[in-house]
Amino acid sequence: MAKSPNTPANARGRLETVEPVGKRVLVRKDEDKKQTKSGIHLPDKIEIPTLTGRVVAVAAQVERDIDYPIRIYDRVLFNPKNAIPVDFEGDNRLFVIPVEDVVAVFRLEAAED
Repeated sequence: MAKSPNTPANARGRLETVEPVGKRVLVRKDEDKKQTKSGIHLPDKIEIPTLTGRVVAVAAQVERDIDYPIRIYDRVLFNPKNAIPVDFEGDNRLFVIPVEDVVAVFRLEAAED
């Protein structure tokens, strides 16, 4: 569940949260790149779009389903076509994404001895 740092004055002591429902996850999109792999810095108006991010919340339905091995803090690759932006933070990097649009989960392999 994502928590907002900007709470209204009448809701003191309580934090606003976002919890996806159905077969969805909440993802904080990674920053768009301002530099190419070869080191060329791009002008401010040009960015390389990023389709990766960190899962910050998982709907209960996805959490219980063994067919979706997605957990909070996983780094994922996603298709942005059906991503719904969440106007929750100033930088607008939060998106509710159908779990079917998560196309890959990045995992670290345990080193063999």
